[in-house]
Amino acid sequence: MEVKGTIANMNQPALILVSYGANGIAELPDGSRLDVSYRRSVGRPFCGDRVCIKAADGQTPLVSRILERRNEFARADARRRKQVIAANLDQVVIVISPRPEPSTDLVERYLVAVHSMGIRPVIVVNKVELMEKGMSHENGPLSHLNEYRDLGYEVLGTSCKGEPGTVTLQPLLADTTSILVGQSGVGKSSLVNALLPDHDLQTGALSRTTGKGTHTTTTTIMYNLPGGGKLIDSPGVWEYGLWKMELQELAHGFIDIEPWHGHCRFNDCRHSGEPGCAVADAVTQGKIMQWRYEAYRRLLDQSG
Repeated sequence: MEVKGTIANMNQPALILVSYGANGIAELPDGSRLDVSYRRSVGRPFCGDRVCIKAADGQTPLVSRILERRNEFARADARRRKQVIAANLDQVVIVISPRPEPSTDLVERYLVAVHSMGIRPVIVVNKVELMEKGMSHENGPLSHLNEYRDLGYEVLGTSCKGEPGTVTLQPLLADTTSILVGQSGVGKSSLVNALLPDHDLQTGALSRTTGKGTHTTTTTIMYNLPGGGKLIDSPGVWEYGLWKMELQELAHGFIDIEPWHGHCRFNDCRHSGEPGCAVADAVTQGKIMQWRYEAYRRLLDQSG
């Protein structure tokens, strides 16, 4: 496929596939791709943004407008500020694995973030063959998979070394825009290669568009899925961090706690041991699982 496109002087819609510094790669409606530049007055679009672009008198085409976003996916930077990395998503695929084993509250941090941004989460256990070898997962997310399902979350297993492969995941990705997130080492790159038989061709096409190499392990990139839909691969992180959140935002991120939020004796109740706390009462009555409440308390303490 020819990846270099042309545009008229008028504004033309496009989709940002990858964004780096003051430039990015945009996909036009006909499937062709262009290297584009950003103006400071317009702002910097993110992977997944819908934009308008226009020609710039023999120079690199410019993004003239960033269209309104349906949502954003973000993580915290080193100063615990919200850092957006992708936009306009249908779902966030949270990839964990038995090795490296996820930390106690890793999945809860992801779920809180995803819910706060109004996106659907999916939990994927990759390297599921290691689960079958009787590894110990005491108190971690891997010991609560059935409880996540009971809460209504989609939880499935994948393997890049045998059954079930990615057949469980493929139908969920069809005709959607999804982002894969997870710790370094959980096998996201292997999943991407399995889901995208032409991964190298797509990456090469992006590199030819700019004339520069595309660093797939350090850059958030959108790919076209063979069966329809878009898949965004994000760089792995050792530990996903939350930005500083208000109490309402944190409570909303726990779908089993949120219904009880606002029903306490005190309007400013933080659900951390105050008298007349409806959340604590729900835990005592078995309506909220103890381990989920403890996770909430830990994230509340970390929120400052």
